[in-house]
Amino acid sequence: MVRSRVCTGGGRCQWYYGAPDARLRPGIGTYRGFRTTAGVPQERLVVPSGRVSLLIGFGGELRVRGGSAGGAGAGRHRSLVSGLHTRARVLGHGGEAHGVELTLAPWAAYRLFGSPLGELADALADPADVLGARARHLGEALAEAPGWRERFALLDATLLRWTAEAASAPGPAPAVLEAWRVLERSGGAIPIHAVASETGWSMRHLESRFREQLGIGPKQLARVLRLNRAIRLLTAGRPAAETAAECGLYDQAHLSREFTALTGMPPGRFLAGRDTASAWIAG
Repeated sequence: MVRSRVCTGGGRCQWYYGAPDARLRPGIGTYRGFRTTAGVPQERLVVPSGRVSLLIGFGGELRVRGGSAGGAGAGRHRSLVSGLHTRARVLGHGGEAHGVELTLAPWAAYRLFGSPLGELADALADPADVLGARARHLGEALAEAPGWRERFALLDATLLRWTAEAASAPGPAPAVLEAWRVLERSGGAIPIHAVASETGWSMRHLESRFREQLGIGPKQLARVLRLNRAIRLLTAGRPAAETAAECGLYDQAHLSREFTALTGMPPGRFLAGRDTASAWIAG
């Protein structure tokens, strides 16, 4: 089933959504196709989400600026892989863009990419540099498909094949995977020493292996998960002080500092412009 909507904020663009095959979930998130012929340059804020993004473009050029680690990989791209990132970026285009994006839990990306994600932390890469020739073959097939139903079916078939091929490949260490699950279930609210206790590792060892295999440390991931939970609560109308408490933050001032550190703006300004904020590229 394919759902679609017209974008907000003017211009001429549409988004298309499809659910991955049940066998790919929860490692693979919703497929999101996009096509815009706005004719004028546009930009969107991309907040960290704790997921890896694979975006395959069929036409147009995407421009990315901002982020952390010196903006590694920032510049012009047609297709890209975004590792886990800890600062908001700005995604723009010159008025024409066409492609599809899917997001992956970091442990699923580790398996499909066939390598740890440390080098992708706070960075962008060409899919061919991560997936080899199969990225080019997939992009060509998606571009030639007659519609979004066929494109999403092609993604299902391709990802199921890649998953089967990677079944015997090593994934993240069981303790790293358990730490990720504990953090995700808690929305980042559980203290890291308690996460380490769950795994049986020291905090120092967990930090080192987690960062190597998934890209960022557990403390950084917890901040990103708390931010996303806070965004959901505030958008639903929850008061800021109540949101801070529910997300495990000290008070409203702490919430404001975290928002500013991770998105570049305080909660009020972020919410006022949320129609132009997007998780188009996640991670």
